Amino acid sequence: MNISEQVNEEELLSQGISFYEQGEFKKARYYFSEIIEVNTKNSSAFFYMANIFHMKGEIGKAIKAFNKVLSLDPGHTDAAISLSVLYNDIGRYEEAKKVFAQANERVRSQGPGTLLEDKHVNKKFSDRHFELADLYMSYNRYDEALFEYNKASKLDPSNLEIRIKSAKVYAKKGFVAKAQEELKQLKNENPQFVPARIALGILYYGNGNIIEAQAEWERALVKEPRNEEALMYLNIAKTATETTL
Repeated sequence: MNISEQVNEEELLSQGISFYEQGEFKKARYYFSEIIEVNTKNSSAFFYMANIFHMKGEIGKAIKAFNKVLSLDPGHTDAAISLSVLYNDIGRYEEAKKVFAQANERVRSQGPGTLLEDKHVNKKFSDRHFELADLYMSYNRYDEALFEYNKASKLDPSNLEIRIKSAKVYAKKGFVAKAQEELKQLKNENPQFVPARIALGILYYGNGNIIEAQAEWERALVKEPRNEEALMYLNIAKTATETTL
């Protein structure tokens, strides 16, 4: 490959990743396909293609693409984790364990520590489930979204945003009381986590409980006096109250 081809390939990859991150998967897929047509050894292009296949439900293609990544780059931890998650989701548990064990062995051979002991591993698994949950939500597939959010939260309890997303799913499904319960528990367990109070306020407001909503946003502002989101919602609530009066 000459220098001009290499530069062009890098540009295509950059553009593909940009569309991928924006959720423009059809456009991203075009760029990654162009790269693969020129260079069948570009593991990054195959990796992103594999993720697109996975999110679009093209499971066979996703498995093939992830395996291709690992054949090109056996040390590609994210590909190993993604493939393991995919196998696990479709019930091929032994294959999931095998892929993970092989990745673990490769990391162990490179130095002290193992993949299983890597504090970032669970987060990587969690991120994959989080991405799938968001995708399910975009198609109003609430049960699948909730299932994936719960998986993500168990793998990475420090990501409190996941619990807010779960509460929103309950609300979308019509289980408002359950959604409120989840957010109340979240704010009680994490008093400094302002987004929980803001989300609870929004839920109250949406169900006509304006006074309760105002109280949550006011408490949020005690924690973060310059929180623009809390200020905005509080102003909206006060305006609505004054108009009603």
